[in-house]
Amino acid sequence: MSAKSTIGLVGLATMGANLARNIANKGFHISVFNRTTEKTEKFIQDFGKESKDKLHGSKTLKEFVASLETPRKIILLVKAGQPVDDMITELATLLDKNDIIIDCGNSHFKDTERRQNALASQGLNFIGCGISGGEEGALHGPSLMPGGSKAAWEKIRPIFEKVAAKDFAGKPCVIHIGDLGSGHFVKMVHNGIEYAIMQILAESYDILKTIGKFTNPELSKIFAGYNKNSNLKSFLIEITTKIFNKKEDGKFIIDYIKDAAGQKGTGKWTTEIAHDLGIYSPTINVAVDARIVSGDTSGRTMCQQFFTLKTSKTKLSPAAKKKLIKQVEDALELSTILCYEQGLGLIVKADREYKWNLNYAEIIRIWQGGCIIRSTYLKDLAIALGKDQKASGKIFTKIMKNLGGDKQKFWRKLMSLSLENGIPVPAFYATLNYYDSYAKARLPQNLIQAQRDFFGAHGYERTDKEGSFHTEW
Repeated sequence: MSAKSTIGLVGLATMGANLARNIANKGFHISVFNRTTEKTEKFIQDFGKESKDKLHGSKTLKEFVASLETPRKIILLVKAGQPVDDMITELATLLDKNDIIIDCGNSHFKDTERRQNALASQGLNFIGCGISGGEEGALHGPSLMPGGSKAAWEKIRPIFEKVAAKDFAGKPCVIHIGDLGSGHFVKMVHNGIEYAIMQILAESYDILKTIGKFTNPELSKIFAGYNKNSNLKSFLIEITTKIFNKKEDGKFIIDYIKDAAGQKGTGKWTTEIAHDLGIYSPTINVAVDARIVSGDTSGRTMCQQFFTLKTSKTKLSPAAKKKLIKQVEDALELSTILCYEQGLGLIVKADREYKWNLNYAEIIRIWQGGCIIRSTYLKDLAIALGKDQKASGKIFTKIMKNLGGDKQKFWRKLMSLSLENGIPVPAFYATLNYYDSYAKARLPQNLIQAQRDFFGAHGYERTDKEGSFHTEW
């Protein structure tokens, strides 16, 4: 290679390999490095020609760094945690002042801040960039959430805007999120919302299959119908319709997949920081819990021997089945809206706490394409958060009217029906509790304050006078 590469990438697992191909296919020369040289060589052999020889492999890290134009721009897509620190340590000895390292893995935002501060003392720039869209998004256009140095962002901006997905208006799904670890924080919340919506979809499936007795092809048609709803049309529902129809050796694959959901930790991080910041995000919390209990297959098997469900076995007429489909749609629609609301609330509180000065409307906008939680509802939500007060007010009124309308009745009836039939609906129920808690002017925690004062003399505030009070109970 005579000319030097515009950018480099370390880590050729699925995400790294596909992002490198995306960058090269958009016309940028990119050097790649993987600790296993054979993997690098095979990658270049397999995909070098598709990008008209814009992919370049390096056998050593030193050779890789030397192949890049300055200031060097290096994307890391290695396993989160210690491997990121190890690679940064190695790279730092080879880099020059003002070079840029971009961590596109699922790193904790506090780790990103630590790394950024450490590298700044060496004159190096560090960007923590959330990336969503899975392997297909990485290849064809992801949603990108970079945070860190604004000056460093401007250096990588032309590349990232070219490779990112497009929103509903054709704009790239990438912005400079803000300072320090804000990019990885926003990606973490994105994943928390993802956990919540996926759990609600799973509960919808359980209700329709258990109570409605719908077949997999029927479920596919039902979810395809849901995907015509402007507040539900989304990537997750789209893939769900396809999942129900997929067969292998004449059998529906969904029926043979073990019911133990995996997780990589970002959902748990979201619940932890929500508690730290004092933000109520019950749907995200129970979605994490639901994955935990799904993984406890031995515990569930043992408990089935002792737990006896005293439940109804509802049998539905064709008309009642049709009504059930509508009940699930309404519950799914309102719950999904409130999942986004919980995530947004967490972003707003973190912004105020860490003083990042985030643009909420733009964050919602870049989730309109490429990412896992993309949906048509985000178009309305971005307007509601935008600067046009007239348009914002109109959309906000529309959203609130929807949440407070007749669809809520079906949602409540569905919860009763699910509980009567012994179907666990933790995410649906938690989301309804979220709505009810904020809709109620007075909660019963006044009793808790009285109890705390009784046994611990913690004191309490009153509604009729200012100050702190204690009672000798």
